[in-house]
Amino acid sequence: MKQDNRVLIGFEESDDAAVVRLDGDRYLVQTVDFFTPIVDDPYQFGQIAAANSLSDIYAMGGQPLFALNVVGFPIKELPKSVLTEILQGGADKADEAGITIVGGHSINDKEPKYGLVVTGEVNKNQFIRNDTAKEGDVLVLTKPLGIGIIATAIKKGEANKSLIDAAVEVMVTLNKSAADIMNSLEVHAATDITGYGLLGHLSEICNGSYVSSEIQVSEIPYINGTSELAEKGIISEGSKRNFKTSKKYTKFSESISETEKFILSDAQTSGGLLISLSENQANEYLNQFRNETGMEAAVIGKIVKKGKDTITVHS
Repeated sequence: MKQDNRVLIGFEESDDAAVVRLDGDRYLVQTVDFFTPIVDDPYQFGQIAAANSLSDIYAMGGQPLFALNVVGFPIKELPKSVLTEILQGGADKADEAGITIVGGHSINDKEPKYGLVVTGEVNKNQFIRNDTAKEGDVLVLTKPLGIGIIATAIKKGEANKSLIDAAVEVMVTLNKSAADIMNSLEVHAATDITGYGLLGHLSEICNGSYVSSEIQVSEIPYINGTSELAEKGIISEGSKRNFKTSKKYTKFSESISETEKFILSDAQTSGGLLISLSENQANEYLNQFRNETGMEAAVIGKIVKKGKDTITVHS
């Protein structure tokens, strides 16, 4: 493949979005994501899919500019009103992000699928990668874990309304405020927690930055009810694969339960940001995040010198 010197982030890296140099200090950031419904309500599905797609731009310090719809829909099997609600959910979430969906593409498909191609921009000075963490940094997580487990429980009919509502609230929340605060501070690295789970995405930070990390399971926030579902064996196949992979590079303290291991590997949809920054900056981040969003971010661990194990999990 011909080398393009404008491409700063492409296939070779494991970052959240593609980054291409425009002119001067201006970089273009672009991502695409779409998936099948994880909730029954089509409007909520549209919101979740849009928030998830936008997250990659925020994780890199960027500001979204506009988006395109990506749609698969069984037009002969489901009423058009369902598609209308999905698209309205996406449009409303894009409006919340301050952008417009300017077009897109759709196909007739056996199962509904929806997501966005999002184009954004980032200045050179605010460009945040996932491979530049520094030894001595602490790790901040901005959303609780458990979305994959709850989504699996929904499919199995094991999730009550309050649990579903809690998961939906997490998923439809944009990472916009989390990113704006991040951009106001000195952040060394960041990513968003999605399909590879916390351990998988943290391993990408560590491997790219040539460091290791230690996390404290007691400090990691879960959506209420997640542990109970996991203890009943309600784990998605994707999360099981994540756990199998994570055992190759993660050292767990003996007191860490199987349930906790699966939650740390749980595949998230529209999860939070995982941010690597100095301890002083982390304290400032937590205070700003609480004051501006009314929610709580958490310091869950630290970056340490490269060792035998990529991640060590303490009880």
